[in-house]
Amino acid sequence: MKKYLLIGVSAFVLGAGSMAYVSQQALASSQPRAKTYRMLGLFGDVLDTVERQYVTDVDDTKLIQSAIDGMLTSLDPHSGYLDPESFDDMRDQTRGEYGGLGIEVTSEEGVVKVISPMDGTPAAAAGLKAGDYITAVNGESVLGLTVNDAVKQMRGKPGEKVTLTIAREKADPFDVTLVREVIKPKIVSTRVEGDYGVLRIGSFNEKTTDEAEAAFAELKAKNPKMKGLILDLRNNPGGLLDQAVAVSDLFLEGGEIVSQRGRDPRDVERYNARPGDITGGMPMVVVINSGSASAAEIVAGALQDRKRAEIVGLTSFGKGSVQTVIPLRGGMDGALKLTTARYFTPSGRSIQKTGIEPDLEVASTREEAQAIANRTFQFSEASFKNALNADEGKVRRGAHEPAEAPPEGFDTKKDFQLTRAAEVLRYGSVAATPKLPKPAAKLAEVVGSKSRVAEVKPPQVAK
Repeated sequence: MKKYLLIGVSAFVLGAGSMAYVSQQALASSQPRAKTYRMLGLFGDVLDTVERQYVTDVDDTKLIQSAIDGMLTSLDPHSGYLDPESFDDMRDQTRGEYGGLGIEVTSEEGVVKVISPMDGTPAAAAGLKAGDYITAVNGESVLGLTVNDAVKQMRGKPGEKVTLTIAREKADPFDVTLVREVIKPKIVSTRVEGDYGVLRIGSFNEKTTDEAEAAFAELKAKNPKMKGLILDLRNNPGGLLDQAVAVSDLFLEGGEIVSQRGRDPRDVERYNARPGDITGGMPMVVVINSGSASAAEIVAGALQDRKRAEIVGLTSFGKGSVQTVIPLRGGMDGALKLTTARYFTPSGRSIQKTGIEPDLEVASTREEAQAIANRTFQFSEASFKNALNADEGKVRRGAHEPAEAPPEGFDTKKDFQLTRAAEVLRYGSVAATPKLPKPAAKLAEVVGSKSRVAEVKPPQVAK
């Protein structure tokens, strides 16, 4: 209350001399507002024309909801409108149990894209991959639909079959038939890799931190002589910010985990770790790939910047923005999912579009390593035309020398990225780990960070 009173007194003392300035400001601010009112009038005119002249009757509610969603999705790929039903579905998903196929999807220019299949779901079992396009559901095209409408078609009663038509880079379109389930994503799992434990986190919902802490305790109890921990965040599409902070906090003794900054430069919110590392300082390596997004990148970035863990794998997805879900009339009219901030790792870097680069780049297959050299299609945040701009004009790394890949004769039943992560732990650091020969680029000759197509000489003709 005192602040309001002081402002009022200050304005009164300034007197009439300031009123001309205030009037000028009011006039200036009224001009954009007048334009906004005119455009709202235009919207009303269009709606009225559609109602009266469209070839069939229209649903006003659906039209207006679609218009709101279109307005929000034009801002960036992660903003949008959730109708009441979709809002309920989203809350079920963050609680960790819902009906569906287990696919994290987004939309760009009316095309539904897979960000990542979730562990232990029909989508993962069917072999769907990040970057796949879903063009039809049960034979009906979903091109041009909002992502919410497309998701509605994929969801249904558990036990029912649903057929997705998939378009994949360098492959003919194909159909995949899945059976809907009550999705209880396998958020956390563990395994042993030699002398080391592997803690796999598939996504970040309300249960993730509790499950991760319990899983590590169980892993340690079974392997009391465990020498290090591999945190596997590959194909983790993200989730809740508070869970990313809490999971990071499990492995840190203090210091900043992440900060988020909104439109106002002064609007900075910082999240710090509390004392207490559940591993007792055990050596750690984090494994990521291009399907590691959002909350997964927050964890990887925090552990990398705090020198708590080194990163093995491939550059992450590059989603460095924060979305706030804003219920409308308590959720009765659905909710807005609005991008309200960028997040920054402890060192102050934004990874929007660029992603987190590993300390040791390791591809899972030789084909994947070759794709890095040739800069063939790489699905990431930078793929979206309307993605939020990268911080300070940074760009995602382009074609470059191929990453490490499984050598000839490597057992294909083994996980090469986890094998290399375990070797980093064994040697104590990435710098100390012997490097493997990188596969030669077949279609492009790589020089530094640039690539050029290998020169092909014309055949000589005998004279």
